[in-house]
Amino acid sequence: MKQFFFALLILFMGTGLFAQTKSIQKSPVLTEASPESVGISPERLARIDQMCEEAVSEGQVPGIVTLVARDGIIVHWKAYGLACNEEGRKLKRDDIFRIASQTKAITSTAVMMLWEEGNFQLDDPISKYIPEFENPQVLSSFENNDTTWTRIPANKEITIRHLLTHTSGIGYGMVDGDERMKMISQKACITELFTTEEVYIGDVVKRLAKLPLHHHPGEKYTYSMGVDVLGYLVEVVSGMPFDEFLKTRIFDPLGMNDTRFYFPESKADRLVAVQRKVDGKWKKYPVTFYDPEYPVKGAKTFFSGGAGLSSTAKDYATFLQMYLNGGEYNGVRLLSRTTVRSMMGNQSGELFPGIERYHGLAFGVVTPEGQRKGGWGSTGTFDWGGYFNTQYFADPAENIIGIIMKQTQGPTNDQTGWKFRQLVFQTIDD
Repeated sequence: MKQFFFALLILFMGTGLFAQTKSIQKSPVLTEASPESVGISPERLARIDQMCEEAVSEGQVPGIVTLVARDGIIVHWKAYGLACNEEGRKLKRDDIFRIASQTKAITSTAVMMLWEEGNFQLDDPISKYIPEFENPQVLSSFENNDTTWTRIPANKEITIRHLLTHTSGIGYGMVDGDERMKMISQKACITELFTTEEVYIGDVVKRLAKLPLHHHPGEKYTYSMGVDVLGYLVEVVSGMPFDEFLKTRIFDPLGMNDTRFYFPESKADRLVAVQRKVDGKWKKYPVTFYDPEYPVKGAKTFFSGGAGLSSTAKDYATFLQMYLNGGEYNGVRLLSRTTVRSMMGNQSGELFPGIERYHGLAFGVVTPEGQRKGGWGSTGTFDWGGYFNTQYFADPAENIIGIIMKQTQGPTNDQTGWKFRQLVFQTIDD
């Protein structure tokens, strides 16, 4: 089946259907230059070095890669500590990290690219494209003894917008906060994050469609597999395997050569180990409901739009710079700036928890309350993070990007996330 899709891909590319559009704008590619050239204080930037070095030496994290860019110029890109403590492997700044939920913004971008081509409206029911989602049901009761449950009809259909904003009512199975949903998901054999097994997103999404929702669509914010459903939507609408769509439509045009769902053996030695603290020492995280080595071993068939990608700090900074440029990078336009503007708007209303941020169509976005709180960036700063302890943010007002990547699981005393973000903004000296 994949060979058939790939043949169609070659045909469509030959006819220009999936060709990228050139832009009359041409921003420069991300390059390194002095901090002073873009109004960043070298002395204040050194505080990030000190913080990261102390965090590693104190055992908060085994290793860190940090990147800061402003006005399209990288002013800081460094690695600290080890990529694998058991092997004594030194961390390098271009090493590959599992970015987990940072995948969501990339999948959402793919959806909006197809939206721009007129393939659907955001308030279309997803069942129009994936019929298994017709007549959704909401969980009514659950029996712990035998995991049986009852449902009631949802009061509306799930839309593409609901899926983009985590308001569909779909949950997250194994990592869901609702134990009932966790048990229901397990019983239905829903693969939701990472796997080395031969699993395909179409099969998973169709099984997911048969499960009950947490709540009626559009009534609450529930972090979910909705973006995985959208990964399958991309396949349905484009006629391409999801991994090929991302590669040909986003990664290759942006030069993101180290961002993929899976990697060949030639790049396996750049994958950072997932580690946890055991008796005060950093050890490789064991196989649990997933195998941490999924990016380089196994069937390599499951393209999780919500959590499956791995990447580097530089690649992800490139992706964020495209957004800061209003949808263009190096003369290639992925999105119109008008689309980016809509994506950054408040799509979650008052459903998103807290007042410091709201949810757009791809990111969390800082509100005026978040700006006033301090350390979050300007109003409009967009951000998110990932399951394995990676975080990013980009501030359009200051045209600045911050990325911090680690690979840990389990309890730690890691303070680097909030400290890094706070320290990035204090470097501005113009």
